[in-house]
Amino acid sequence: MAAPRERGPAPGPGSGTQASHRLLAYSDALLSIIATVMILPVAHTKIHPDQKLGESVQQLLLAKIAVYLMTFLIVTVAWAAHVRLFQVIEHIDDVLALLNLACMMIITFLPYTFSLMASFPGVPFGIFLFSVCAVVIGLIQAVIVAYGFYHPHLLNQQIQESENQNFYKRHILKIILRGPILCFLAAIFSFFFIPLSYVLLGLVIVFPHLTRLIIWCKIKILGQRGEEEEHHSLETFTFYLSEPLSKERVEAFSDGVYAIVATLLILDICEDNVPDPREVEEKFHGSLLEALSEYGPNYLAYFGSFVTIGLLWFVHHSLFLYVTKATRLMGLLNILSLAFIGGLPLAYQLTSEFAEKSHNEIEAIQVSCVITFFASIFQFAIWTTALLNEEETLHAFARYGGKEHAFMFAKLALYPCVSLGAFFLTCLLSEFSTTIFHLMQIVIPFAFLALRIFVRISLTAIKSVMSLSRRKIVLLEEEEACLSPNETLS
Repeated sequence: MAAPRERGPAPGPGSGTQASHRLLAYSDALLSIIATVMILPVAHTKIHPDQKLGESVQQLLLAKIAVYLMTFLIVTVAWAAHVRLFQVIEHIDDVLALLNLACMMIITFLPYTFSLMASFPGVPFGIFLFSVCAVVIGLIQAVIVAYGFYHPHLLNQQIQESENQNFYKRHILKIILRGPILCFLAAIFSFFFIPLSYVLLGLVIVFPHLTRLIIWCKIKILGQRGEEEEHHSLETFTFYLSEPLSKERVEAFSDGVYAIVATLLILDICEDNVPDPREVEEKFHGSLLEALSEYGPNYLAYFGSFVTIGLLWFVHHSLFLYVTKATRLMGLLNILSLAFIGGLPLAYQLTSEFAEKSHNEIEAIQVSCVITFFASIFQFAIWTTALLNEEETLHAFARYGGKEHAFMFAKLALYPCVSLGAFFLTCLLSEFSTTIFHLMQIVIPFAFLALRIFVRISLTAIKSVMSLSRRKIVLLEEEEACLSPNETLS
């Protein structure tokens, strides 16, 4: 039997080894900012007042939105790899800290490459530059893995004590290098066939799930298990959607996205809604208040959008308050929700720019309802996923039959129901679309306040009805017991 491996020095001053919590907090903040600012080229697309929104969506916005979703998801793939990587590497030193900074530097350049891709979709250089950056990010992460395994005292305890360190190293490197290989191919094909480059970049997002599907089919059809399936004792970098993710880092990344989206709204107000001093003097005779009154719809759209973002964060916070363990599937659904949260500045721009009761106003409101619906329905999907394995993933209060289960169900279902209802009402009652939309924004905060009372009343009413029905059944059974056999038969 092999002798146990010696552990390195405990992290702390003078040991050369440090705890990684500040590095992870910095990385999560930076990655959430980069993922969120991807929406700016889309949100700031200029649409002329005499141009219909439908035409603008087809000509300008649709391609940009598609590229935004793809690049947002690729950034979050890099974040998820970072999370899984630093679940394997628990401690850092100066070299690892500098390697991580180099990785973050390349990531901060991605919004510029996305702007080139969105502005010049038919020119290969934008997608080539984005792909090269993604390759460099993946290679730096591979170097971090190699360095961590070269200094085993930086690894987590499970791998430190394992006799299969070489297997784990090869397994993790193989998974990490898949993304850079696909991005390298995308960079090459960008000069020959741009659509294929976009397909290859899309594979970076879905490849892990395709791999898991292929392995599952192989097991079902051939009954064979691969080497990775046999060595399933490693908790991270597996092929399973049930693989645990750091709940704290999921929350930190999500909080960063919500905070940056809320901040982008006020930046737009500061940039576009401050009147020119000369115009105030000439047009409004020096009355700043009168000049600001012209921006009333913009302020209303800002407050409405901020309330929406704030309440969606509140729902997210309430959900993860009862989540005890986050999994890869929950992380994927959370990322999809955040992708639509990142689209809320676009919703703000649309609802603040168009004239009231125009055809564009109706379509802008419908786009806002769709964005809000998908942002909230993916939150509900996280809850549903957690319920499938509730003993591991949910607090006892939130499980089936728990005292908070019904309240959490109602809280998570509120925004999808209201946004979907507002969408169909604007289709049916187009003349009142603006009123319906603003009424939705006003009513929802009060609905959240009254939700617990409503749930309690509903549960009490349901219990009363069920107890009455049970009493009737008991009375009927007692009457039948009292009757003679002949009377019962008749």
